[in-house]
Amino acid sequence: MQGWWMETTILSIPVWNWVVALTVAAAVFFLLLWIRRFVRGRLSRHAGKHNVWVATLLLRAVASTSAFALFVLSLLIGVKFLELPLAWRSGLSQLWFVAVVLQVTFWASSAITYAMARYMEKRPDLNRVTMTIVTMAARAILWVVAVLAILDNMGVNITAFVASLGIGGVAVALAAQVVLSDLFASISIGLDKPFEPGDFIVVGGIAGSIENVGLKTTRIRSLGGEQIVCSNTELLKQTIQNYKRMDLRRIAFRFTVAYGATAAQAESIAASVKEIITGIEGTRFDRAHLLQFSERGLEFEVVYYVLSADYNRYMNIQQDINLEIMRRLEDHGLQFGRGEMRVLYENQI
Repeated sequence: MQGWWMETTILSIPVWNWVVALTVAAAVFFLLLWIRRFVRGRLSRHAGKHNVWVATLLLRAVASTSAFALFVLSLLIGVKFLELPLAWRSGLSQLWFVAVVLQVTFWASSAITYAMARYMEKRPDLNRVTMTIVTMAARAILWVVAVLAILDNMGVNITAFVASLGIGGVAVALAAQVVLSDLFASISIGLDKPFEPGDFIVVGGIAGSIENVGLKTTRIRSLGGEQIVCSNTELLKQTIQNYKRMDLRRIAFRFTVAYGATAAQAESIAASVKEIITGIEGTRFDRAHLLQFSERGLEFEVVYYVLSADYNRYMNIQQDINLEIMRRLEDHGLQFGRGEMRVLYENQI
């Protein structure tokens, strides 16, 4: 049996060498997995207790350490016990380079995401959509560099490869025209900021609060409670009314008093409306006039401002004004004008 271990070969290497190499590789691999788990647990407890950003960054780095990189490292340690042909060693060397580049890219990508998240926490005034796009662009550039480095190590002509991508990029851009249009619309929203999450807008017959602005769509929570998803491109093609940025609200309304009121009473009505509005906190009176003589009666027009963008506040104020106008008219023995329909009956005999 001992002679079989020594004499039997695989690729001109004795079987016992293969067994030793695989045993060492397996032992190293499981040891590295245990170390990764142990370090992750220690860093997780430390970061949770002290909220140290260094510990959090290291925790993310350990969490993003791939099992593939650990496997390749274990395999390279194991093959040290083998006398492999030069071609095999060259292939393993390239595999190790790929594993290292991918692992470093994972670490760098995780660090970029964490750094941008911390920066947005310190700067809540920044637009999250813009920062998300910047983060994705940085990570995309990082991965492009990593892929080019791997291809260059494998002997691919990078110059010719990049030149061929120019033609292919045009074809991809034409095929993904709608997606790119929404992406650029998202960038435009992030830079121009026509609205932000939390803003109440009215656009194309839709009224609601912005919940999220994504790369392709914007989600709006309507007054009815349902979520409406709109394409960023189609959204920017329409006129948007943003009520969140409204410092004050201008209100113009009309009411009609039935004919029978004297000129003095009509004049006092306008003065009473002014008195009512100026007596309500959070309002600014503009004007109140007898506008015209309509079919229903004397038509008055009133304009005032509510010094708040709160819609409920506006409705409460308008209700108070309406009720007080009703009381004043009742005190003067006046009534609101109302339409009358007269039927003329002609008796033909």
